[in-house]
Amino acid sequence: MAFEPLRVGCIGMGWWSDVLADAMLRSDRLRIVACHSRSEEKRSAFAAKYGCRAASSYEALLADGAIEAIVNTTPNNAHLETTRAAAAAGKHVFLDKPIANTIADARAITQACRAAGVVLAVGYQRRRESHFRWMRQEIEAGAFGKLVNAEANISRDRLGKIDLRSWRYTAEGMPGGVMLQIGIHYVDVLAWLLGPVQAVSGQLGQLVLPGDNPDVASLLLEHEGGALSTLNASYASASEYYLLNLYGKDATAYYDLHGGLRVLRRGVPGVEAVPCAKNDTVVEELEEFAAAARGQGRPEVEGAQATLSLAVVRAGIRSARERRRVEVAEILAEERKEG
Repeated sequence: MAFEPLRVGCIGMGWWSDVLADAMLRSDRLRIVACHSRSEEKRSAFAAKYGCRAASSYEALLADGAIEAIVNTTPNNAHLETTRAAAAAGKHVFLDKPIANTIADARAITQACRAAGVVLAVGYQRRRESHFRWMRQEIEAGAFGKLVNAEANISRDRLGKIDLRSWRYTAEGMPGGVMLQIGIHYVDVLAWLLGPVQAVSGQLGQLVLPGDNPDVASLLLEHEGGALSTLNASYASASEYYLLNLYGKDATAYYDLHGGLRVLRRGVPGVEAVPCAKNDTVVEELEEFAAAARGQGRPEVEGAQATLSLAVVRAGIRSARERRRVEVAEILAEERKEG
């Protein structure tokens, strides 16, 4: 039986909207029908590039019966308003991470979609990378034994490449700076591999970039079961770099951007290279969303899980500010009252 492409409307015409739209073109499971941005110039350019209609308003986009789902790349602080409106209109929502800037908004987004009976998927494509899939499979097979530690780094060079007028580089639009913007990807991966995070000790710094937001950050994460992990994120590095080393009682896996994946096993001499084919992670998560919207399975990262990742980062922000260890439960309990 042929899969009818999910008919999509795109909102928020920033650079990531093009990344997602390009991925949809690589798939036969989604079709871009229309788009909207408050900027007429941006929506017209997007419509011309991707062969879709430019809607003059978000209300008009939501009223379009041909559209089944919204792919939402609006600023973080607009996620609640735009997603709540989409859910009320009966549209499924694929939302770029983070789910929101506050736990209260994250919970409201999750509840709005649940109450409306629409699918909510949050974009965390990095957990889908083949080397992390291999680690997860080996963990589930018991090859690592008891997990004890991990270290991760996600770094990019943004010197001379940022626009301080963009919400992405302001404390108001992206609280926590680099940790919320890119570090949260590896928060998600570490929790997925080692188990939920219970407490965080964090440090943030602004060393190279202009503006009012951290460009380097380090977190020490305490996982259920006792494992510890460290996460470093940077926009002040000389180049793009990714690393994640996973340590277990019986095996250790090493991944980095340039060296690939290797494994050391207890009692086995030498290091073993693990071949991992590069996969199209963005297409995979969008096709999973499309299938869920058709009633076939559920998204891997939904609202509740995305809210926990946000809570870990917010715990790190508080830890850095107050110079103390912060439990994730404290963030969840306090911000529940605010909601």
